[in-house]
Amino acid sequence: MADRSSLDDAAVQKRLARVDDLLETVERAPGPTADAAVESVQILIEVYGEALGRVVDLAGPLARTFAQDELLKHLMVLHEIHPDSVADRVRQAIDDVRPHVESRGGRVELTEVAGSVARVRLTGVSGTCSSKSADVAQAITETVLALVPEVAEVDVAQPASPSMISVDAVLSRARDSERRQA
Repeated sequence: MADRSSLDDAAVQKRLARVDDLLETVERAPGPTADAAVESVQILIEVYGEALGRVVDLAGPLARTFAQDELLKHLMVLHEIHPDSVADRVRQAIDDVRPHVESRGGRVELTEVAGSVARVRLTGVSGTCSSKSADVAQAITETVLALVPEVAEVDVAQPASPSMISVDAVLSRARDSERRQA
């Protein structure tokens, strides 16, 4: 195999951003030439996606190793050939943010993935201000959305904080007080 230079993730991101800019320029241009250019790019993406899919199929278990590479992972997601399910990748994202959550006294778990929504339960985040809980929920959301682009929304459910005195106890005391006054 011939030697080739390898692009680091930053260089890949720079090139992808340039492609996006160029495609936007082409899409704004009216006429059949611009239409043909956009269609050519779409066809190339489909063909390269098919080729990558065949590589993933032939790779078998090695495909999971490929998916650890940032560029390959994104290409696999783009072409819907990632070897791990969306739910498994959401679980992995949650595992990545778990130390942050636990350092703030919380626990986090995936409850379900329904369509493009991941539902997550966050419990036990301690602190005197509610912003701590909101910050942890935001970190969970950002991590999942960054690592699992098929997910469009992360619903972080947080159980209501228990009252110092239950509502039933307050109502019971009010009824008892009314009875004594009557």
